[in-house]
Amino acid sequence: MPSDRTNQATALLIELPGDGRPMHARLTGAIRAAIAQGRLGPGHLLPSSRALATELGCSRWVVNEAYVQLTAEGRLETRQGSGTRVAAYPAVRTASPPAASADPEPPASHVDLRPGAPDVNGFPAAAWLRSLHHVLTDPAWSPPVFPPAAGAPRLQQTVAAYLRRARGLPVDGDDVIITCGTSHGMAAVAQVLAPAAPGVAVEDPGWFRLREVAAAAGLRTEPVTVDEHGIDVRAISRAGVTAVICAPAHQFPTGALLSPERRRALLAWASRNAATIVEDDYDAEFRYDGRPVGALAGLSRDHVVYLGSVSKTLHPGLRLGWLVPPPALRGALLAAVETSGAGPGIPEQLAFAHFVESGAYDRHLRQMRKTYRQRRDTLLHALHEHHLAVRPDAAPGIAAGLHLTLPLPSRSDEHAVVSRLAGLGVTAIPLSRYTIRPRPPALVLGFGRLPPSRAGWVAGRIAMALQSRNGTQQAERIDDRLV
Repeated sequence: MPSDRTNQATALLIELPGDGRPMHARLTGAIRAAIAQGRLGPGHLLPSSRALATELGCSRWVVNEAYVQLTAEGRLETRQGSGTRVAAYPAVRTASPPAASADPEPPASHVDLRPGAPDVNGFPAAAWLRSLHHVLTDPAWSPPVFPPAAGAPRLQQTVAAYLRRARGLPVDGDDVIITCGTSHGMAAVAQVLAPAAPGVAVEDPGWFRLREVAAAAGLRTEPVTVDEHGIDVRAISRAGVTAVICAPAHQFPTGALLSPERRRALLAWASRNAATIVEDDYDAEFRYDGRPVGALAGLSRDHVVYLGSVSKTLHPGLRLGWLVPPPALRGALLAAVETSGAGPGIPEQLAFAHFVESGAYDRHLRQMRKTYRQRRDTLLHALHEHHLAVRPDAAPGIAAGLHLTLPLPSRSDEHAVVSRLAGLGVTAIPLSRYTIRPRPPALVLGFGRLPPSRAGWVAGRIAMALQSRNGTQQAERIDDRLV
């Protein structure tokens, strides 16, 4: 008999050494070893005794004896109707189990305020599944076997129509390139710009991921200050660069909106210098106060690369986005995306196209705007009650998006505050995580996943974390606005 047998039903290698022991003992040892080595994990369903006996060329009695022995040892468990499985916590049972310990401490309350993520529990699963089922069963939506590098044509047309309607971009389907998201699009842009561009200006503070992608492609990054009017265009001119990465509609993390004057100045700078503006349309769909703001690329497409995705509106795990390049760069950017070889799946692309065309995307956005606005207002009210922030209608920078930036007293140690908050059950991020040059201390708080019922609790924990070690409140007053 060969020493190795493979159970083809489960593709599990069963090692039966020819050591002279009875076969049921060798099978018992082989399964025991597979469990110990992790090849059979907790909950793994073993084949029936009949199937395994057929595979091994032995009687069912041999397999049954092995299963009975391993069940007695606590390594397997058998339940009526569910077969024989590896025990959830395989261990040898002892005659006298250890005495029960005292009641365990309840888990500490924990709230995650890290920015950059939506409430994935709000994902419209039922509507998405309807769209996915439709495109997989309707012959009119049959996915192409060899999809074009720019993406599924149906989705290109759908995204173009959405951008014309919601973001003010004068584009057609052929102008759109489907990507795996903003970072994927930025990687393609950086690959194209790197050979000729002396450097790229980046917002400071700003989303570090995009500047990391640019730097990885060999681009020199030059930090440019952001104030309440957005990125400083004069500083871009002084930086000696031919490209800039910015978020005009809702800057991260300050929340600043690029003013009309600076929009015009930025486009004029790009035109004079034959430069490229990379527009990250971050959080543009979630605007709560004031009139909607169009995309910068809607004013001039000649020098603007537009990047968008569904990572905040639906789910970052979908890895679905789009890139709208200037006409002169389309060929080079399409080649860069194609060589990356990592486009989103065609069924997901078509599902999103149907999701938008059916009206489900607009309904979802309307619902989530209400949800996020309520969470923002509730948190701001709770912070105001603890003298940590001002009223929602007086706080600049939070008219849109899923986060706010909370200033700290001028002598605060951001990292110490974050550490104390962690001990109190709250995860927060210091502003310095997103800065290149020093700025006044602050916390960046994501409220997208914060239940309104927890806002008061969170504000209280932040107030506690700002207390000095002897328990007295720091004397300085917190700045009377959000940056």
